[in-house]
Amino acid sequence: MKVFLSGNEAVARGAWEAGLIFASSYPGTPATEILQNLASYREIKAEWAPNEKVALEAAIGASFAGVRSMASMKHVGLNVAADPFMTLSYTGVNGGLVIAVADDPGLYSSQNEQDTRRYVKASRILALEPSDSQEALEFTKLAFELSERFDTPVLIRLVTRISHSKCVVEVGDRKEVPRKVPQIDPAKWVMLPAFAKERHKVVLEREKRLKEFAEGSDLNRCELLSEDIGFIASGICYQYVKEAFPEASVLKLSVINPLPLELVRDFCSKVKRVYVVEELDPIFEEQIKAAGIHVVGKEVFPEYGEFSPDLVRSVVDKGYKPSYISFSDIPARPPTLCPGCPHRGVFVALRKAKVKVFGDIGCYTLGALRPLSSIHSCVCMGAGVSMEHGAASVGMGNSVAIIGDSTFMHSGVPSLMDIVYNNSSSTVIVMDNGTTAMTGKQPHPGTGVNAKGEPAPKIPMERIAEALGVKRVRIVDPYSVDEVYRAVKEEVQVDEPSVIITRRPCTLITTRPDEIWEVDKDKCIACGACLKVGCMALSMNGKAKIDEVLCFGCGVCAQVCPVEAIVKRNGGSNEG
Repeated sequence: MKVFLSGNEAVARGAWEAGLIFASSYPGTPATEILQNLASYREIKAEWAPNEKVALEAAIGASFAGVRSMASMKHVGLNVAADPFMTLSYTGVNGGLVIAVADDPGLYSSQNEQDTRRYVKASRILALEPSDSQEALEFTKLAFELSERFDTPVLIRLVTRISHSKCVVEVGDRKEVPRKVPQIDPAKWVMLPAFAKERHKVVLEREKRLKEFAEGSDLNRCELLSEDIGFIASGICYQYVKEAFPEASVLKLSVINPLPLELVRDFCSKVKRVYVVEELDPIFEEQIKAAGIHVVGKEVFPEYGEFSPDLVRSVVDKGYKPSYISFSDIPARPPTLCPGCPHRGVFVALRKAKVKVFGDIGCYTLGALRPLSSIHSCVCMGAGVSMEHGAASVGMGNSVAIIGDSTFMHSGVPSLMDIVYNNSSSTVIVMDNGTTAMTGKQPHPGTGVNAKGEPAPKIPMERIAEALGVKRVRIVDPYSVDEVYRAVKEEVQVDEPSVIITRRPCTLITTRPDEIWEVDKDKCIACGACLKVGCMALSMNGKAKIDEVLCFGCGVCAQVCPVEAIVKRNGGSNEG
């Protein structure tokens, strides 16, 4: 049967066909849809974990128990999971274990462009990279078999363009795999130094066998067409090369670690000029040149950003001019919070309070952009809380941390624990909108729903804060700018840890209220104060105007209007 699947959907389908039993993940674009699709299969125990480290550790436990398991995440999620990931190479597996990681060249939804191939090279595990959805399905199925054959985790490396592009895929049936007996073998699974020393030797020996596999595997493909020009590429870059230079010779690498250097050497001996085309880091190029093989790579190709057929063509063929019309002069549409977003009132209050704000990863990171301009740092998940602690500990003062509800569960709890334990007078604002909004409304431990949409225990954030020893915990309505402002001004003055929880549901998971706002044209003085809340429902054409289709009725604009020109449609007051 043939179906139309994205790369992420194909990975999930391939895992199901391979007999996957357990899967865990934390949502992160561009990898989110892998677990979402796995959750639709009744045979798979699929769940959202609090973070990627927990997800991978749970998958390792399932593998130990003897079933096929999977963890999926985006590239920066692998940073969080790096601790178990690196040691997992030493322990190996019992049931097959596959880790799907999606990189984000071009930074479509990430804070960096790191290259996951650095991790697989350091860990000495087997890694495969598909170039379309069909290969995503096939490679994932094969990865479980290879994992069990070589006693290794296998990483499937994706990029945004593969994860989110769709093509026709031939799908098959599910293969039920017998559960293996759990391995009670301390020398393999208990990584005390004495055992780990021996397991390191096992890893090195396994790498030799993986190199033999890579050299002889038909997953790698040599397409000899031209003796004059050739390319070495994998994944989406293979597609770019084929479109840009259909007449050229290509060595398509699907086994990306370990690199089949003898296959590369043989290919390069048959082609006069060879280019290595790889997005981001020169992982292939460094190894190929270190082996004494002459190729051209980052001398001409950039080490940043997403590639394209045009980029590949223009780098190699300096006289190339695209034949199509470019629309590069079209003004960019800046990202913005949704109308009625409960975070907007918080940022208006923070700007009014004139505090320094340590931010975090989520929809609310948009608060850093004009006109809100209310976030002054964003490093990684949970970092805002830890940075606030560090700043408060050295006496900076008048500062707060903001963190979303899902991110609080992900990595904010240990940071808040650090604040309490080391007794800094830090204020943490948990912006609770009841979902993991930025990645598509996935549930988390504080929502009361699991990955399959079933009821689950709801873990209250205020109870967590209190259990950690925070004595000052208050819940406020983010639609009330004054209430948030007063809470912030009061809490930054106290000499002990405090937590403010702003609680309103994301507009994408709740219904629009009947009551909306409108502008009294006679009162409006066109001062533009309302535009500074950054709501797309507001515009100015002589006088302020509210788009009734977009308005969600939060009333934040009314609270900043100096002349009370924004009123409820029924003629009510402008009290938020």
